[in-house]
Amino acid sequence: MNRLIMIRRRPFWVALVLTLAVSLSILPVARAIGDSGALPPTAIRITPPAPAFDNAKRLDELAARRKHVAETIGPKATAVFFSADPRVYTNDVDYPFRQENNLFYLTNLNQKRATLIVMPGNPSLPEVLFLPRRSPAAETWTGHMYSPQEVAQLSGIKEIWEASEFEPFINALRKHEVYRPINPDNILLSKAGSSASNANASDSLIDAASKNEATLYLLANFPREGESHEYRQEQRFAANWTKDTGFTIQNAAPIFAAMRLRKSPMETEILQHAIDISIEAHERAQAFAAQAKWEYEVDAQIAYTFKLRNADNWGYPDIVGCGPNATTLHYEEVQDPVKQGQLLLMDVGAEYGHYSADVTRTFPVNGKFSKEQAEIYQIVYDAQEAVARVAKPGGSLSTNHNAATDVIKDGLLRLGLITDRNSDQYRIWFMHGTGHWLGMNVHDVGGGARFEPGMTFTNEPGIYIRLDALDNLPKTSDNEKFIAAVKPAFEKYRGLGVRIEDDMVITPEGVRWMTGALPRSIADIEAFIARARRELK
Repeated sequence: MNRLIMIRRRPFWVALVLTLAVSLSILPVARAIGDSGALPPTAIRITPPAPAFDNAKRLDELAARRKHVAETIGPKATAVFFSADPRVYTNDVDYPFRQENNLFYLTNLNQKRATLIVMPGNPSLPEVLFLPRRSPAAETWTGHMYSPQEVAQLSGIKEIWEASEFEPFINALRKHEVYRPINPDNILLSKAGSSASNANASDSLIDAASKNEATLYLLANFPREGESHEYRQEQRFAANWTKDTGFTIQNAAPIFAAMRLRKSPMETEILQHAIDISIEAHERAQAFAAQAKWEYEVDAQIAYTFKLRNADNWGYPDIVGCGPNATTLHYEEVQDPVKQGQLLLMDVGAEYGHYSADVTRTFPVNGKFSKEQAEIYQIVYDAQEAVARVAKPGGSLSTNHNAATDVIKDGLLRLGLITDRNSDQYRIWFMHGTGHWLGMNVHDVGGGARFEPGMTFTNEPGIYIRLDALDNLPKTSDNEKFIAAVKPAFEKYRGLGVRIEDDMVITPEGVRWMTGALPRSIADIEAFIARARRELK
């Protein structure tokens, strides 16, 4: 997938209903390849069990992340991290809650209205989590709220105050004063008792603020995450933080961009599980596609698999486009017919444990590539292979893109779809980047960093022969000559769209294909579809 789509196409449960309602022919798929089905799966890979981690090691990793933040901002600074705002679907119906990435990265806490404050200069109170007090009435309507003890078990944070204490705490900090909770019951959990918790902000922080030398770190917008949407709380908070407080406001986002770029072994395992779920979804959908009449029937197989394997959700709305729809990079309608003899492009990835997969396959609905389909597909496949050869420590996403582009230019020239390898003509047919960082966002943070072991990214070249591509070129004499030269090839390949996308992790030696279990070559795709569809009969 080439960009993050923030608005979902339809509620997730609608796709699940379609799984059961769209066609009785879907049911044999579940029976044939489910864990308890009568036919044991041989072609379709069932997702392995979710990873399990030693809790002490997990808490150590969370503590190390918070320590890194504290060391980065220093003793004359404080950082405030808010929970995500609930998002309204319509009227009084909300979307499922998803925690803000960076607060989750530090706490593993999926709780609304939680706020974390980090104060490196205060050894007695280096971090405080403000938590809503449990309410039996609220839990009757919306379910379980975390207790302080549960939060400590999840996050390792031992200093937990009631959420109502956040505002007076901050007001005191603005005035360079020590704040002491009036009601000791609002200190929900303390590692050293309420008297120690009352110490509040450090002398070094308050002293720095009194000299106009203190810094307040807040999360501003990441690229692609939307300044006016995801970080509205931070914007309101910053707007109310007047200049006479002695604090300069700094963006905490670059700190997390550097931290999240290189994945720990634990993170890589979580991401691998999201990928494994996605692989099974792709294979189920490929096996079923020949029976489908509509794109949404294929999409229902994907939604079913995500729910069956306990994915959090999708990492981005599914892209399932047949025939010319495959030439639209982010085709969202998923409403058109599935036709024999056409290619079907599926760009789908599950989210699990706050980490998103991003996987694309293009395959023939009837299970066999035509000559023209295979010619386009092979160029894209070879471009992927070229990326894998150059992806290693010290490389970059730009290096990857250049390697893929060289192969695609050669292929397009060979097929007659461009006339000049050294021009930008290839961009008519390949108009996006070859990959992006992958992690807590499907398009994750990282910028132009050089590759290091543990970094995860996508490898996704493509070729798209849009039906109206030549019609939309500017009317110039050069373009008229170009159109005349490529028109025969265009007519031969028009309407074909191919993208292949795999998820990769940098290793000390080069790269590992995290999606390597999903068939990718022409021969492997055709063989898989034949085996899988035999299982469904």
